[in-house]
Amino acid sequence: MTPFRFLGFAVFLSAFFAATVRGQDSATDIETRLAGLPRVWEKRIPKLTEEVYEASLAYWAETFPDRVTHEIIGHTLGGRPLHQLIITDTSVDDRDKQVCFVTALHGGPERTGTTTALHAIEWLLSDDPEAAETRRRQIIVVIPIINPEAFFDTDRFRNREGIDPYTGGGPEHWDLENLTYQSGEKAPGVKAFLEQIDRFRPEVHLDLHGTGLQEYRPDQLGDRTRYRGQTMFEITGSAYSNYALRPWDWRVTEAMIVAGEEAGFPSDRYEADAQRAYWGPALQPITPLTWRGRPNFYTAQMAYARYHTMLAALEIGWETSGLARLKGMLRVGNGVWPSENRSGYSVDRVRSFTGHFVTTWGHNAAERRDSRVELWRRQPEFTQAILYPQTEGRDTYFVALGKEAAVFFDGEPSALVEGLRDKTEIDAGSLEKFFDFGPEIQVAVDRAPKLDVESAPIERGIGFRLRIPYREPEIVDVRLNGHALSPSPTDGYESFSGNGYTQLQVNVPPEKAKRWKLFLVTCAYRPDVAREYGWEPPTAVRERLSKGTR
Repeated sequence: MTPFRFLGFAVFLSAFFAATVRGQDSATDIETRLAGLPRVWEKRIPKLTEEVYEASLAYWAETFPDRVTHEIIGHTLGGRPLHQLIITDTSVDDRDKQVCFVTALHGGPERTGTTTALHAIEWLLSDDPEAAETRRRQIIVVIPIINPEAFFDTDRFRNREGIDPYTGGGPEHWDLENLTYQSGEKAPGVKAFLEQIDRFRPEVHLDLHGTGLQEYRPDQLGDRTRYRGQTMFEITGSAYSNYALRPWDWRVTEAMIVAGEEAGFPSDRYEADAQRAYWGPALQPITPLTWRGRPNFYTAQMAYARYHTMLAALEIGWETSGLARLKGMLRVGNGVWPSENRSGYSVDRVRSFTGHFVTTWGHNAAERRDSRVELWRRQPEFTQAILYPQTEGRDTYFVALGKEAAVFFDGEPSALVEGLRDKTEIDAGSLEKFFDFGPEIQVAVDRAPKLDVESAPIERGIGFRLRIPYREPEIVDVRLNGHALSPSPTDGYESFSGNGYTQLQVNVPPEKAKRWKLFLVTCAYRPDVAREYGWEPPTAVRERLSKGTR
């Protein structure tokens, strides 16, 4: 063996023995390092028994009678009571309060949803200034446990009839065409929840989920229901399985996420973090490239379908995080949304067409709630239109209720005016002058989905929202059906800044709305800045073209 070969062999042997020793050291090293970690799972969480749960609810009701009402809203198939707390400041008139519903529809195995709800109750009943403000401004309805057998006995999602309250059991249990649940006798929890949704018609519904004991088989559970340290990847706003279950405004989700981050807890943003596009039937061939969620219908979505309630879900690994994000949602309801001029949740737009909206009407939250419910149910009867193409300095929004009114939106602007000349509630001459002043050539129409039903009058008032794309324009003229409007929060128009627009809100009180089925809004404004149009080629290009060269 040459000296060089011997040297190479020696290096090999040295490396081999060193690697062997390192392997032994590595095993010892990891044991040493792991031994220094806290074994949080060796401690037990205090057991939440049915006796403790019910005694706590009774204690709160007895201790804070001016802040909370305790109710039994139904019973399970096994006869267990379903409890609900209504939290608000009873010294403040309820008529201008928002309604926030808080549930744990997957309670049972997902225990941190329920325990977060209990932490939230404690905070809401406290003397914390923010809790007191929330009680003054909102009614918070809390159902901490909707399936007591699941929480206290089985740690499985389903009840004894095999129905999971979170989903309602699946599509076969829902009649979505008529917005009804068909299995109430088999799922008293779902039935009770829907009855309370009908009772309160909330602005928002926040459903709390959490750590999943359902991942263990019954024979694996043992005392795992109480071990400390089980957590999960926290998600805010939506459900991985159902991307239709989420706030329609991502800024609401972000408000909750920011509140959690400020408390030290990050959140997953589902398809955004995964960088995936939504799935849909047309994308079936590229399903593996899309977000894993699918559009489904779960129990919470009945609140949206019936009442235009904003929905959100939280996956909760730590109750402190869940409470922080819940507070983030409640702050939205306490504050003024960027596109509005009053406090409350932004849930008042019930139909839309190219940036124009049918909105609610009302002096207070209760009246706007009544209006929202009526208009949401009636909105398939609304045909909408605008003059088109649109023009700077001018805006229009036309809404017709029912088949007979919708016929006026056929044809050109001049034809629209001619068809309205015999309508006594409409000043056709003023409309004609507005139309003739501008260059628009057609009436762009969004036809109502339902034109085969006879439309009854609107009982609760109606509003219309236009948005002027200037921050400080001069509002020159606003008219409804050709009649000039004056500034008014209830019978006229309001203008205010929001989201970079000047928001123009037209308010039609019940006494007028009942008489009309045509609502023709026109607005003339003078922009506060001069914006340029078109494009000029570079000077050198213009010079070459003028000389006949290229």
